Amino acid sequence: MTADAPQLRPRGRSATATDVVGILEPARYPLVSVAVAVIAVVVITGVGFLLGTVDLGLSKALNTLHTGALGAFTDAVYHVISPAPAIGITVVVVAVIWWRSRDLRPALAFGGTIAITWVPSAVVKEIVHRARPDVAVLPHPFAVQPDPGYPSGHTVYITAFVIALIWLLRDSRWHRTVLVAGTAAIVVVFFAVSIDAVHYPTDAAASILWSLAVAPGVRVVWVDWLMPRIPFLRKPVGGRAVRS
Repeated sequence: MTADAPQLRPRGRSATATDVVGILEPARYPLVSVAVAVIAVVVITGVGFLLGTVDLGLSKALNTLHTGALGAFTDAVYHVISPAPAIGITVVVVAVIWWRSRDLRPALAFGGTIAITWVPSAVVKEIVHRARPDVAVLPHPFAVQPDPGYPSGHTVYITAFVIALIWLLRDSRWHRTVLVAGTAAIVVVFFAVSIDAVHYPTDAAASILWSLAVAPGVRVVWVDWLMPRIPFLRKPVGGRAVRS
């Protein structure tokens, strides 16, 4: 009989609000997550100095696919999650989370985790300064990009976005769907930037590893450690959601 009993929800909180607070759940091993993040930043940065043009041949091979409908699709993917649109997408999703949950904390936990994972990768890009694949040797080059290529900001962003969304919805019925669709999205972006040859495949692969290793530590620092110190983001006594 107990198996058929409906789950009780905290009074004053909607089902939707309860379903999107997974990202607020404290980490079981916070220091481990932070240590892994720090080590990952150091290692991934160091590896960037060693790569050179090791996978130029693979870039040229993938770039042969940059034609017709597939080429148009990979170009569109690259443009859609360029920095300005990506920021816009994130702001819209943050607003939707706040509106649906009536709680600012999961919304800012989501947005902050993405931003703090993503932005430092741009700093590493300038430090490593690995050139993008040479358009002069590519069969179907994309427009020249002026900045360095390692790691790929597009790939860091989409991976961090998916990770944060999976955490956000971990207690909801959408968790498995987001996990599958999000993984597919990461794969699509990986191949899009590689087929466009705006990045070496190793740029994109390092970016996936960056987000997977860094995002958990970022979430600990931002959500578990810093947000509770900000008065309007503290969890109220009794665990009731902060209303907008």
